[in-house]
Amino acid sequence: MSDWPEEGTNAPLFTLDTNLGNKASLKEERGNWVVLYFYPKDNTPGCTKEACAFRDRMGAFEELGAKVYGVSPDDVDSHKSFYSKYLLNFPLLADKGHKVAEKYGAWREKNMYGKVSMGIKRSTFIIDPAGKIAKIWKAVRVDGHELKVLEALQKLAK
Repeated sequence: MSDWPEEGTNAPLFTLDTNLGNKASLKEERGNWVVLYFYPKDNTPGCTKEACAFRDRMGAFEELGAKVYGVSPDDVDSHKSFYSKYLLNFPLLADKGHKVAEKYGAWREKNMYGKVSMGIKRSTFIIDPAGKIAKIWKAVRVDGHELKVLEALQKLAK
């Protein structure tokens, strides 16, 4: 289990396959604001609610020049199905070996009803155009989260 990176530090670089049939690379996003959110699993209630909330606010994120990426350990085929089913409008990144989640500290020990396992801790990162982490949410509650991210981005992007 790795530690969380700190705000103000360089965001860990990555290149991952997307549901759109291409690769997403953080290095290629220099000059853009990036919202990177980690979620446990496609097609589960909380993850669906979170993805649809970002989908519904995408226009506001785009107005601020921000790109949104959802990341989970699901494979590309699972992401394609999830994306189509809910008409998502941002790429989903397949972090099959959870290497990127580990770099960001999102791969953590979880305890559900006394059963301890490793998995994704729902978390979100805003990365600035210079590639630095501008804001971190380490324990996301889905309801209203996209509004908190949007509000923080509005302040940061001024």
